[in-house]
Amino acid sequence: MSFPSVRPEPQGTVPIDLPEGPYGVPDKFLHGFQNARNGTMQVHPLEYSERHWEENKRKMDFMMLRNTQGLHAPLRLQMESFIVNKPQRLPGLHSSNILYDSLTGRDQLLTFEDVLSNPADSEVMGQPHAMMEKQLNIL
Repeated sequence: MSFPSVRPEPQGTVPIDLPEGPYGVPDKFLHGFQNARNGTMQVHPLEYSERHWEENKRKMDFMMLRNTQGLHAPLRLQMESFIVNKPQRLPGLHSSNILYDSLTGRDQLLTFEDVLSNPADSEVMGQPHAMMEKQLNIL
């Protein structure tokens, strides 16, 4: 009886090519403007690992839960996180997601996004009708 590996496997070393036009340059009219950073490979071998740290940690925690408590434990946590993420406020109002943060343990962390990138503290209010149409995929 062998359990699957707990360690995540890196899958981010695949180069992505930009679509090219007839003269070897990307066609802006067909494909639009693209970020040149998306088409490059990682600068350092740890870059992929650092970008996907939370996802890898969650997978590793789920695998350890499965190995110790059985299949029901990670399924139950996934169900709880899905239920907690479901109720959201209207687009003009800020949702704190405090229950999801306490479920994942993120409420005890202080990250860069917590200090400098809070959209609720924005000085400019968007158009609520346009934001609601975008959320409902009408636009």
